[in-house]
Amino acid sequence: MLTKTPAIVLHSLKYGETRLIVDMFTRSHGRLSFIVSLPKSPKGKIKKQFFQPLTMLEIETDVRPKLQLQKLSDVRLLYPFSTIPFEPDKLAISLFVAEFLYYAVRGEQQNVPLFDYVADSIQWLDGQEGRFANFHLVFLMRLSRFLGFYPNLDGYTPGDYFDLRESVFCALPPVHRDVLQPQEAEKVQLMMRMDYSTMHLFQMSHDERNRLLEVALVYYRLHLPDFPEMKSIGVLQELYAE
Repeated sequence: MLTKTPAIVLHSLKYGETRLIVDMFTRSHGRLSFIVSLPKSPKGKIKKQFFQPLTMLEIETDVRPKLQLQKLSDVRLLYPFSTIPFEPDKLAISLFVAEFLYYAVRGEQQNVPLFDYVADSIQWLDGQEGRFANFHLVFLMRLSRFLGFYPNLDGYTPGDYFDLRESVFCALPPVHRDVLQPQEAEKVQLMMRMDYSTMHLFQMSHDERNRLLEVALVYYRLHLPDFPEMKSIGVLQELYAE
């Protein structure tokens, strides 16, 4: 049965001369992969630029669970970007977020709250004129709530350590090495309490921002199996260099 659903492009790969393999996170079916045929004429309805990272689409498809690559019956832009492709800082952040989600939602089934969080976050970034330097940090930290390993912030006391494996703040350090010292634990719990509208109040240096990004990626690697090194992180780490 044909189904219409919003979808977010995570990754696309050229397959032959006129086809793409496209990974998307859909609102109705979770993560799906598609084989997409591109028309030879520029007047064709399906356009290659539809499949850039984080593009938000409305697609029509007949999902066949036994197929590894689904087919698109129809596709249109759901939310045309006004700034992300044209501002280098936002573009770097968006490429990182797309690559991160490509690995973080592997095997993810239908998860409407997660999809809506990602979609709302992308639109917020696209519409924001400034004060988005901490966007990727807040996005990663709050995303953990939808994936099942968001820390219990109610138990935090100044001077606590943060156990990255158990996702808890603790008065004494654990016996393993995956732990944040009190100074960094305090920064993490502050960032986790912020949202996009308030994150600009948290002033950080270039090195502090990169350290928190490093901590966030270590945290995800501990909780998501086979989470690889990120290819897009280098460009992101150069942003806002002092």
